[in-house]
Amino acid sequence: DGRSRPPHLNTWRDGWRHLRFLILYAPNWLFLYPGILLVIAGLVLSTLLILNPIQLNDLTLDVHTLLYATSFFLIGFQFIIFYGLTKVFAVENELLPKSNRYDKLFKIINLEKGLVLGFVILLIGVFLSIKGLYIWSNTNYGSLDTNITLRLITPAIASIQLGIQTMLYSLFFSILGLKK
Repeated sequence: DGRSRPPHLNTWRDGWRHLRFLILYAPNWLFLYPGILLVIAGLVLSTLLILNPIQLNDLTLDVHTLLYATSFFLIGFQFIIFYGLTKVFAVENELLPKSNRYDKLFKIINLEKGLVLGFVILLIGVFLSIKGLYIWSNTNYGSLDTNITLRLITPAIASIQLGIQTMLYSLFFSILGLKK
């Protein structure tokens, strides 16, 4: 490159600083879009697998795939929330400009609505868990057919996790959104 001295950049330290820069200034590509993709894939596959196993030639997708699909959904949700947290942090610390869409979003999504939504999702998970417990009690708390039971219990656990995460993230969003 025509320089007479060695490069002054530290590969790891400066690479890490650049990654942190990208996280704050371009969270769409790092968190939002992969999160949306994971949520959609997880939701569609989970919904199909809750109804019935999927047969693809010699390959059968069943409750084990349902567990992975549900994980995709929850991980995607966390990616999207992390995008939101990063965006709020960057705007509130004046690293990014505040847009009209940002202000409208805080009027639509607030602490109270997040807590109510999270609580409703949590209640759905508790209801499904009670239904699963009822099914188990009908067998005198004996062995269960896992192919049937996991189609009920997996969405129950995912709903409980999603409800609690929604409530906690709502609290954290409201804390980040506090004005100085």
